[in-house]
Amino acid sequence: MDSNTVRQKHAEFLFPCVANYYQEPLVIIGGHGSQVRDADGREYLDFFGGIVTLGLGYAHPEVVKRVQDQVARLTHTSTLYQTEEIVRVAEKLAAITPGKLKKSFFTTSGTEADETAILLAKIYTGSQEIVVLRHGYAGRSLQAIAITGHSPWRLIPSQVAGIKHGHPAYCYRCPFGLEYPSCEVKCAQDLDELIRTETNGKPAAFMAEPIQGVGGFITPPKEYFEIAVGIIRKYGGVFICDEVQTGFGRTGDHWCGIEHWGVEPEIMTFAKSVANGFPVGATIATDEVADAFTGLSLSTFGGNPISMAATEATIDVMQREDAPRRAAERGAQLRAHLESFKEKYPFIGDVRGMGLMQAIELVEDRESKTPAAGKAGQLMEATKRRGLLIGKGGLYGNVMRIAPSMLISAADIDEGIRLLDAALAEID
Repeated sequence: MDSNTVRQKHAEFLFPCVANYYQEPLVIIGGHGSQVRDADGREYLDFFGGIVTLGLGYAHPEVVKRVQDQVARLTHTSTLYQTEEIVRVAEKLAAITPGKLKKSFFTTSGTEADETAILLAKIYTGSQEIVVLRHGYAGRSLQAIAITGHSPWRLIPSQVAGIKHGHPAYCYRCPFGLEYPSCEVKCAQDLDELIRTETNGKPAAFMAEPIQGVGGFITPPKEYFEIAVGIIRKYGGVFICDEVQTGFGRTGDHWCGIEHWGVEPEIMTFAKSVANGFPVGATIATDEVADAFTGLSLSTFGGNPISMAATEATIDVMQREDAPRRAAERGAQLRAHLESFKEKYPFIGDVRGMGLMQAIELVEDRESKTPAAGKAGQLMEATKRRGLLIGKGGLYGNVMRIAPSMLISAADIDEGIRLLDAALAEID
């Protein structure tokens, strides 16, 4: 099919909620490394990594070969049977995650991983209420939608009971009108009052992303999680760390984003880069917490041999290439350019992120900080015309998200920056 045929059939046969980027959506037919090509034969440098998912880039040969070998040997079992593939991946996850995290449950998506984590926290604590954050995102199940702190993604009027939203550490748009560090991290301290006034005082868990992904790569200050997690534990709850976007070296220097804040979760969730694009969700917990889940449960496709082969290959390549170090080095290169853009273009209000998870927030002017969603849309189109793919997010749709493959070259970073600079100049 040509691009127009695909677009027509997409409109005819798919739900309208299956949203696409760009006024004329891309029809992607192939990719290799950091490059993708569309049905019209045009190539693009992907600075968004398949939505923060392709940590090794497109069609990494080692992942492809391991998956091909696995398909020829064994494709499916379900969790009712044991396989060496699932055991090997679980052991590797236990080795690279922080603290005492050890036992895993595999599913097929970040949504399922978060759902599993919440269920486990409720079983372990015997409590029901979950504390989450505004501007957060958890997926597309009923409970995940209720957890999500973005009105455009909350597709239904009814709500799941027992979910309480605290304030995020959105320093650029502080909900208390304060400045860091004189604010004494009020957003984290406020969780104590939230628990005392909005819950029964016995929450099951606090669930948060180290850096809020869909929220616009909101990056908390260094004290935030120590304070927030200390509060939840004071009331008997556990900390669920959602590493769906931040995990597997993405934030640089560490395998897991939360390690930058020096806090050890009782439960952690992964998806996206964990298998370089294959449908894998993982929930890992400490022995004590995991062992509380003694009832019957299974996943038909979770932990299937093909997905586990992809996951194991991904971890092996990331360890060999030292993905956290590479993300830190290329991230520093990227960040330096973005900071220079802030000096050059007055409509860039904020630059934030860690490693290869960087964002620029566009505003009408820096004094009012009025979100410039229109400019964000213009920039998306301008970068596309130049052969560069970037992401968009944030509650106001004005944050440009950049998260390329962690194996991206220094030359590709420079080329992407050149194209981004030209696009920014066009909309200035």
